[in-house]
Amino acid sequence: MAYVFGVVLFALAILISVSLHEAGHMVTAKAFGMKVTRYFVGFGPTVFSFRKGETEYGLKGIPLGGFCKIVGMTPQDDDVEPADQPRAMWRFPLWKRTVVMSAGSITHFGLAAIAIWVSAISLGLPNPAFPSTESEILAEPARIAVADCVIAEQVARECAPGDQASPAKAANLQNGDVITAVNGVQVSSWGDFQAALREVPPGTAATISYLRDGRAEETTANLATVKRPPLDNPAGEAKDVAALGVGLVATTPSWVTYGPVEAVGASGEFLGTLATNTVDALQRLPQKIPPLWDAVTGGERDMDTPISVVGASRLGGEAVDNDAWEVFILLFISLNFFVGVFNLLPLLPLDGGHIAIAWFERARSWLYGKIGRADPGHVDYLKLMPLTYAVILIGGAFTLLTVTADVINPITLFSR
Repeated sequence: MAYVFGVVLFALAILISVSLHEAGHMVTAKAFGMKVTRYFVGFGPTVFSFRKGETEYGLKGIPLGGFCKIVGMTPQDDDVEPADQPRAMWRFPLWKRTVVMSAGSITHFGLAAIAIWVSAISLGLPNPAFPSTESEILAEPARIAVADCVIAEQVARECAPGDQASPAKAANLQNGDVITAVNGVQVSSWGDFQAALREVPPGTAATISYLRDGRAEETTANLATVKRPPLDNPAGEAKDVAALGVGLVATTPSWVTYGPVEAVGASGEFLGTLATNTVDALQRLPQKIPPLWDAVTGGERDMDTPISVVGASRLGGEAVDNDAWEVFILLFISLNFFVGVFNLLPLLPLDGGHIAIAWFERARSWLYGKIGRADPGHVDYLKLMPLTYAVILIGGAFTLLTVTADVINPITLFSR
């Protein structure tokens, strides 16, 4: 039940975000005096609507977005009444049209920023000092988390019947213990511990020295045998090595909460990281199409492949089901920021395409004026329709691919 609630809640959060996106266009357009005739949440058949002033507001039957109709977005619009011509959007100054067209993305950025600040003072934010690179992880003290079993092959899965019991658990090691020596060989980091353990013959006993609550302790563990590649060559041939059945618990906290004032700076830093990661994700988007296709055709789903609204909602459901509200909020933040950036790409029919054309017209008019040529006027949107249709077709195909992958081979963050 919690999972279903989470899915519905996240889908509703997305719908509200998109509705506010369109409201951003509407509010700014009205503020500048442009005429807005329709504002609807959803698509398809109308469930209900009402008119207030010159605008019709309503809800449609398919809750997959929304739209806002501003009169005369392009000079080629042929549905503008003569009385509305002075209020047609294309007649307004460039900066006003830019504000209106970017208001949707600005709304997404605003939602992300607010959610980040709220998370910073309540649930916390990912700690930028948390070890993430291999060298940082290997330099961490060998503070352990005791596993229930040892998996012979190098795969990420739950324990299964037939797996070896964890030697660490049998030796009464506990979560949070810090390994200090293996068979008398001193270790000061996780990397040292791994190297010392590899020196012990698999299947034999080893003396493990450790700290528990500041007290020095010692135990004997009968090590298991697993197949692993060399530490200095992860792609090398896997061989039998000793295993204790433990993982690393970083001493640096992975999440940090802040006071209301501190949270402002932390939120700004997190936004900067989010912007960098979003741009990087957009640049790598074409590279992710083959792995997505593999996931649809029976291959393993790459955790780094894009997800659709369906996949995001499923992950939101998992987060709620596991009481991981910080993950739920991070998904909401990331999705809003990504949509905000994506919508500003200079491609029709995206808002960024309209902004790019408006600025291109201004730059071209300025240039022609400088060289003494007549202003060529406005760009003919009708001539750009083949390119627009191509973008819609590619976008639709990509959306269909991600939705299909999210339905038949979804990404999961938690074991269910």
